[in-house]
Amino acid sequence: MDTLETPRIIKGATRGLIGTVSLPADKSIAHRTALFASLASGTSQVVGYPSSADPQSTLSCLRQLGIEILPTDTGFDIHGKGLNGFTAPTLPLDCGNSGTTMRLLAGMLAGQSFSSILIGDDSLSGRPMGRIIDPLRMMGATVDAQGGRAPLHVQGTHPLRAVTYELPIASAQVKSCVLLAGLFAKGITTVVEHTPSRDHTERMLGLGSVTIGNQRHISVEGGMEIKPRLWSIPADFSAAAFFLVAGSIVPDSALKLLKVGLNPSRTGLIDVLRAMGANIVIENERLVGGEPIGDIVVRSAELHGIQVSGPIIANIIDEIPILCVAASVATGPTSISDASELRHKEADRIAAMATGLRTLGVELEEKEDGLLFKGGSTLRSGTVDTYHDHRIAMSMGIAALVSDGKVEINGSEIASVSFPTFWDCLEELA
Repeated sequence: MDTLETPRIIKGATRGLIGTVSLPADKSIAHRTALFASLASGTSQVVGYPSSADPQSTLSCLRQLGIEILPTDTGFDIHGKGLNGFTAPTLPLDCGNSGTTMRLLAGMLAGQSFSSILIGDDSLSGRPMGRIIDPLRMMGATVDAQGGRAPLHVQGTHPLRAVTYELPIASAQVKSCVLLAGLFAKGITTVVEHTPSRDHTERMLGLGSVTIGNQRHISVEGGMEIKPRLWSIPADFSAAAFFLVAGSIVPDSALKLLKVGLNPSRTGLIDVLRAMGANIVIENERLVGGEPIGDIVVRSAELHGIQVSGPIIANIIDEIPILCVAASVATGPTSISDASELRHKEADRIAAMATGLRTLGVELEEKEDGLLFKGGSTLRSGTVDTYHDHRIAMSMGIAALVSDGKVEINGSEIASVSFPTFWDCLEELA
């Protein structure tokens, strides 16, 4: 059990979540903004960068690599030094809890002229890194890791070899790692994906892609210049997901979520919830910095169970924990399959959600690649753990709202990794 703080107690039997939710900026876009700006030749302005722990880990690592980041009235400026502007770090680069930081930065460091070490907290150190180590070694980099896990020892090689790499499984982080390494390769590096994954990297860098049959080929040319620019970061759809479910399952609710990133490779949860009967409307949709954004209105609705599997899983992989909460109370069975990737996140999210929801009285079956819910459960009081995973913490917080009593959440402070004000938002609404 997590014992860092007194357990957070959430009262159930909530009704009428009404109001506008203030969401943190998108972590996926924030990480990439900082990393890409550091590789640009000149100064980029960044507006709306999140204060949460994971994106701050990226900034910390960049500072250790000699990148100057200076505050402004609206955010901060990143003084990029071009592809070859990093200086060798004198200490290991601490990625904290952020897998995105470690995996993407490893791709950038693979093409440098110096060696570096990437470390993380206990949770990150337990997560598999072999899926980036293999392609980086194919490109000529020397990457050492005991048991395929952090710390990663990266001996930069310049130039790297350009390769065509087929992703064994859909992963935006692996795809981005290889494409970033491709900036330091001689020739054109291509990533082939059979199942579409988040496409922020190719959108933000303006990379070309070609679809051949059921394969998508994304290519980058070595030495490509990244130009400085103004980056404005939208609200995080993954953060919005918790309130999309809360607004759907808590009776008499009406919530508005402003300026949410609506990249099609991220918003599969909206399609899934609508298929379950959710009342979700998108307003004021527009394009900012190559990324679609809009305001989302969600009202309470009677949800019903469905089957969720196949290609959409890659699109909703981070939202599956909170989807499990919706599936628990929906009428009829819900099956979630093809999601074995969840066992290799900050925690084993399949096991963590199964254990927590069972504690609260949910009838479900745990499968190797997902979960099967009977549906229509009445959640009860109980004490649940977060397993040091921010998405488990917030999912249990939403589940507690529809319990018949009080739910104690151990380790709730871990939500600050991605959503520092989550518990305050929940308290204000409830």
